[in-house]
Amino acid sequence: MPNPMESLAEAVRQRNAILFVGAGVSMSVGLPSWDRLTRHMEEELRIPVESTGKPRYSYQTLAEYYRLKQGSLGPLRSWMDRNWSVSRERVKRSVLHRLIVELDFPIIYTTNYDRNLEVAFEIHGREFVKVANARDVSRIRPDATQIVKYHGDFDEDASLVLTETDYFNRLSFDSPLDMKFRADALGRTILFIGYSISDMNIRLLLHRLWQTWRDSGYEQDRPPSFVFMPRRNPVEEAVLARWGISALSEEGNNPQEALGNFLKRLAAIATQKE
Repeated sequence: MPNPMESLAEAVRQRNAILFVGAGVSMSVGLPSWDRLTRHMEEELRIPVESTGKPRYSYQTLAEYYRLKQGSLGPLRSWMDRNWSVSRERVKRSVLHRLIVELDFPIIYTTNYDRNLEVAFEIHGREFVKVANARDVSRIRPDATQIVKYHGDFDEDASLVLTETDYFNRLSFDSPLDMKFRADALGRTILFIGYSISDMNIRLLLHRLWQTWRDSGYEQDRPPSFVFMPRRNPVEEAVLARWGISALSEEGNNPQEALGNFLKRLAAIATQKE
């Protein structure tokens, strides 16, 4: 069996890999956690906080209630836009964002709403096209990295996937961005970073990828896909392996440092053969 890191590095070198970026990357430059968003909605809606200090509801359920009570997500989106923003200088100092740009993935999908990836590409002088809706697909250029805002973008309220209804609607996987992802992913290696493997939305996405190949009858020809895990977890690794996903990890004092070390090693291996 080929070494998983070598296989991933080869796909990166051939520009035949897609990067999927989660909240952990944005949190590395100081963006709030989902728990902070949950607490803000509880405070604004005057919902009593549990004595344990743990949120009583998921942020998707609270966002659904917020829209029902307030009539729209406009005020919440404005709060998120302000609080999900960091200075360009902080993005410039981010090792993770620099490495993502330097690895030169032709397509980057992200479930993050913020503009940090776009800012990183601007700072490091790399061309990109933001894709947040069907109209943006027509603007794709072969000479520019696609940054696909899979769960929406602050520039367009209607694109945000935030409430429970939004997430349930996405489970059908028939939106323009879902169709694009299926087409992009079918013949490419995928690397997921910055995600909690307990995130059911990502688990469903990974399962759907496996199911698509299994139903095709050509599962043995599927390109390898990978997920970065800051710490080894034999249970999760076995389940992911069942779906054709290899888990990769790296040493580090915290998840951000571990991810940075992993991306550095990936970049070093990918450039060795050039």
